[in-house]
Amino acid sequence: MRHFRHLAPDVRRTLFHQEPAEFGPASPLRTLGAALGATLYSPATRPRLAEDVLKQARSGVVSMVLCLEDSIDDSEVSEAEENLVRQFARLDVLTGGALDGDAAGGGADGFGTDGPLLLFIRVRHPDQIPDLVKRLGPAVRLLSGFVLPKFTAETGVPFLEAMTGAEAAGGQRFFAMPVLESPELMHLESRAGTLAGIARAVEKHRERVLALRLGVTDFCAAYGLRRTPEMTAYDVQLVASVIGDVVNVLGRADGTGFTVTGPVWEYFRLQERMFKPQLRQSPFLSGRAEELRTALIAHDMDGLLREIEMDRANGLLGKTCIHPSHVAPVHALSVVSHEEYSDATDVLRPERGGGGVLRSAYTNKMNEVKPHRAWAERTLLRGEVFGVAREGVGFVDLLAAGVK
Repeated sequence: MRHFRHLAPDVRRTLFHQEPAEFGPASPLRTLGAALGATLYSPATRPRLAEDVLKQARSGVVSMVLCLEDSIDDSEVSEAEENLVRQFARLDVLTGGALDGDAAGGGADGFGTDGPLLLFIRVRHPDQIPDLVKRLGPAVRLLSGFVLPKFTAETGVPFLEAMTGAEAAGGQRFFAMPVLESPELMHLESRAGTLAGIARAVEKHRERVLALRLGVTDFCAAYGLRRTPEMTAYDVQLVASVIGDVVNVLGRADGTGFTVTGPVWEYFRLQERMFKPQLRQSPFLSGRAEELRTALIAHDMDGLLREIEMDRANGLLGKTCIHPSHVAPVHALSVVSHEEYSDATDVLRPERGGGGVLRSAYTNKMNEVKPHRAWAERTLLRGEVFGVAREGVGFVDLLAAGVK
């Protein structure tokens, strides 16, 4: 797998100073967590789920979650499980041969050796994990792991233990993505203890915890809140404080932290605006860029773009997505700019190991070697999986190339 594989090779060459590298289930956990990008959720009840997965893979999605939890009604669980088993079997057939001229396995632009992308199932309770692994049969090879809802030390450990048992029974490694969304995490009086318990639980299973996901919709629900399209999660102070505390405890750059992903952006239809657009006009003045800017504003995507930038500023990487139109903006803004790459490589030069301060190659900032080292390492990791843009290529160019 690789990001932007859906673009023609000559297009990638015009966009990237350093093209995105290949990755897969055997990649280091840190690399794979950084590579998740826009993780697209889909209800497990969709009747053409296998075809949907392949369609999204061809459009640039590299991680999907097939949901048996909040996205479906309680009465639909049994039907959704049966559909999931059928769709995995169909997907196993579809990826076993050639489809639309693309080889299913291997190759930089193919679908990889085990499947078209990283596929996860969001379960409701621990018993579903071994049951589904057994029912999926040979098609279980396409499954990358499980998303564990409302994760705390008390509720999460049974999920992780169920995964351990399923691995032993099936002889296959699975990754876990706990979702931090419980009221105990939102409430101030229980937050510190809840975070400490989560930290102990995920540390014990570090070798399988791919990323921690934030359930901001559930955070808002605890107080009867819902942000508007003009507001990011960071404009809701109750939510912003939880995100900050999660990153503080679980997202540290000292080797103890985990990848923490950005919250879902829940808007994708045209809404009546209350405030002026936040997306400035100047980067959109050439080619089809102005047309793209108009479309983004019309569909309230400028709020999404701002939230993605705020995610990164607050230590988050990747994003939960509920609509395919959100994927391209998340990935375009995940590409490392040429200026970021220049600063990061300057900071990490071997001769700078003793520290010091230097003027950036772009002559617009100070790079301080020791304080900026962790940022530089994270930036180069992001550049490895999402690529580094050529000088003068911005996110609008990347977005325009990826939007069909």
